Amino acid sequence: MIEVSVVHTWLVGVYLSGMTTANELAEIGALIGNPARAKMLLVLMDGGTRSAGGLANDAGLTAQTVSWHLAQLTDAEIVARVKEGRHVYYRLASSRVASILESALVLTAANSRRRRPASVRDETLRKARTCYDHLAGHLGVALTSALVRSDSLLLSEDGGEITPRGVRVLQEFGINVPALARLRRVFCRPCLDWTEQRPHLAGAIGAAFADRCFELEWIARIPGTRAVSITPHGHNGFKDIFGIAI
Repeated sequence: MIEVSVVHTWLVGVYLSGMTTANELAEIGALIGNPARAKMLLVLMDGGTRSAGGLANDAGLTAQTVSWHLAQLTDAEIVARVKEGRHVYYRLASSRVASILESALVLTAANSRRRRPASVRDETLRKARTCYDHLAGHLGVALTSALVRSDSLLLSEDGGEITPRGVRVLQEFGINVPALARLRRVFCRPCLDWTEQRPHLAGAIGAAFADRCFELEWIARIPGTRAVSITPHGHNGFKDIFGIAI
């Protein structure tokens, strides 16, 4: 069996080396908690890269505001600066940063639902979306549950394991499981979904699964949002291969 166990601890080991102090924890919390920076980070939760101008446009902020906040986020290694030729782009520094943001959204979800009714945009995100580089929402949770029910995937609170049956299922789906196990990243782990309050699949396996669904054109990105649409081909594929109807 291919197994990885990972301790999914809030903030510890993500940005800081050694023991985290209260002041350091408060500093990271303040960086993430600023409303303008929170908007920028949510935009980058789709796993893509954006120029400062593109980020300003997508987050609904001025270029000057975004520039100032990016300096703080990059200094804290929450956002990474990527240079391509003469152009500079920004993205989340790692999947672990995305995991922390998703965890924070879990904490805010209940209060958000109490404050206001769900909008069309909320429902679209709830149905299917990306969480950095893997699938989330009802689709992501349903796929994870289907893999667990078929004895292809074992999940604990902290980690995950692909069974021999799961290796066969994923290989037939077009995912090279042994190659993913050799990558220098978490192989398989649960990520608590903030809209479903249940786990979806993250790690290298989760990212490869999402990539394969895009490649097969089962899902398509909706511009300007993390939401994805499920194509007619995708509806048929998810039902025929994984036994789920979305």
